[in-house]
Amino acid sequence: MKRNHIKTIGTLMLTLFLMGCSKILDEQPRAIFTPDYFKTTNGVMGGLTSMYAHLRTIYGNMGIFNASLTGTDEATWGASGGPGSSFAVMDFSNNGNLSGSNGNDAGGIWFNTFPNINTANGVIENGTIAKIDSSLLAEARFFRAFDYFLLVQTFGGVPLDMGSGELKFNTSTVRTSKRNTVPEVYTKVIFPDLIKAVNDLPNATRLTGTVTKTVARLFLSKAYLTYGWWLENPNNIPTYPACDRTDPNGHDANWYYQSAYDIAVAGISNAGSNYALQPTFYDVNVGSNDRNKECMLYGDHTQTSQLYNNSSLTYASGDADNTSVWALTFSYPNIVSSKNYWGIKDGAGNVKDTTANSVARIALQGYGRPWVRMAPPIGVFTNTFADKTNDSRYDGTFQTVFRGNWPKNGVNYPKVYCTSDPNMPILPGEPILSFLDTDPAGTIDYSNSVCKSGIGAGLLPGRSDYVVAPSGISRIVYPNLWKIGTYRTDNGTGLGQPNAGNTRPFVCAKFSEFYFIAAEAAVKGATTQAGKTAYDLINVIRARAGKWRWNNNGNVAQVADNSAAMIAATPATIDINYILAERSREFYGEGYRWFDLVRTQKWNDVATTYTICGDKIGDHTPKVYTRTILPTHYLRPIPQSQLDNMDETAEEKAAYQNPGY
Repeated sequence: MKRNHIKTIGTLMLTLFLMGCSKILDEQPRAIFTPDYFKTTNGVMGGLTSMYAHLRTIYGNMGIFNASLTGTDEATWGASGGPGSSFAVMDFSNNGNLSGSNGNDAGGIWFNTFPNINTANGVIENGTIAKIDSSLLAEARFFRAFDYFLLVQTFGGVPLDMGSGELKFNTSTVRTSKRNTVPEVYTKVIFPDLIKAVNDLPNATRLTGTVTKTVARLFLSKAYLTYGWWLENPNNIPTYPACDRTDPNGHDANWYYQSAYDIAVAGISNAGSNYALQPTFYDVNVGSNDRNKECMLYGDHTQTSQLYNNSSLTYASGDADNTSVWALTFSYPNIVSSKNYWGIKDGAGNVKDTTANSVARIALQGYGRPWVRMAPPIGVFTNTFADKTNDSRYDGTFQTVFRGNWPKNGVNYPKVYCTSDPNMPILPGEPILSFLDTDPAGTIDYSNSVCKSGIGAGLLPGRSDYVVAPSGISRIVYPNLWKIGTYRTDNGTGLGQPNAGNTRPFVCAKFSEFYFIAAEAAVKGATTQAGKTAYDLINVIRARAGKWRWNNNGNVAQVADNSAAMIAATPATIDINYILAERSREFYGEGYRWFDLVRTQKWNDVATTYTICGDKIGDHTPKVYTRTILPTHYLRPIPQSQLDNMDETAEEKAAYQNPGY
């Protein structure tokens, strides 16, 4: 019998211990887990705590972020991630073919989950010997299921045997592998582990951020929903390893849709005191309210300790960095303004104008470090977030106004100008660049002779700031992703540490998703409870989106309740397309999109074409791009380095790889 060995299994560079008197996960470094160490109480507890730490290597990882968004309707490649890069390849718009060799952004999921799965196997096997409480072992079961669920969505069937038997702690050096089928992965590990976790986990969090029954219910309901779609297979998407789309437990897709609905509704009804929707969408995502009750699971970070942050507090330092938002951050520090309203002359007739980079790089939410690897297509602003008046989610997702902060960068000048009008100065803190909500009735002058912004932005009569219309959004200049952006409290009066990885937690599960899971299951035919139809559930989220307490881009308090207007705009009949549109409005830029479109088999329908301007400064000509998305692309390639490290024949390795790669 062939057994598998995942190259990185058996080592973990950061072991973490649970301190009984603490309210947080206390992390202490350890070089490696050994089989004997796993038989001790400290070993089991250290392995358990490391499972939370491994979330950092997945959530916030820029490569995995790329694989989760680029190529969908939410993102394409940006100017610094153009042809030849993994970002352009992941876009499927004829800039290279995705393969096991260049697809390691998705491959990061493979290499960051299997070591944790083996750790979970060790904890589960040895927990009884070490007399560990069943609720703690349920945490290990949760994470084993969590990782396998991520793997099966990404790659199809994956190995359950890593060298010592199915779901056994692997201590062997066997370098062969056999992939299990998708139904086997779901029915042998994901469902049983999550059911056990629901039964054995506590209702309340043991420590800040630890998993509970409610967290397990969220992932069980989502796994049931995803597997229901897989069984139904409405568009005949191939699976691999090849197998019949039948359930070993004898259930059909409808049974799983109903189960997904029932468990999601139970999650909403039995949330307890730990979880709840926030009163406004802004409250969900503002950095000062991190780890709020809507955030159910996250890869945690901190600005208070480099050790516990697991990465540098001053520069980009490794895979555990939370750097994903940089990929969707444009080079706003390149904005240039005038100190003397462009071209004022001295007595001798010489131009004495001097320029200033008026928006300095700063560790502030919506700003941070610009890498321009990815870009949002124009449709994000004209279609997904068409309602920018009633719906607060546009303002609570993007940074669309960039304010002058030049004094923090040592530029001692009281005011600057974007126009040549001496009567239109801009003071520190006032807008330098604004992305308009809609294309204006008047013509924006983008010409170099008039607008000298340095980024190709334009001017409108009567406005003192530079502007860009939605139709002018390009691969190089676009609104930044505010919602998961940098937030620090140690900037003082300066620019802070904008080059360091984000010290905020990266949230990978939100309480609001219960409503979407239940609504999607209802659309797929689940019998609903009174007051919890798809229409009812979606309107809970939409009503919340209509409530404002702060205008982020206006930088001013805005108390408004537009929930009635939001509900009135909801169609009477909810279909899967509307569910997907609402999911994008709610979770834009959080890494859900590729998985959502693959689950529902809507990737081709939603993302085959997109519109955006080019990758050069001053290009404001929208162009339609076409992606070639094949049925085989609904699975990502197995990393080539995994195949290279297996003792298999060339034919066996070819058979191990997903078709089409």
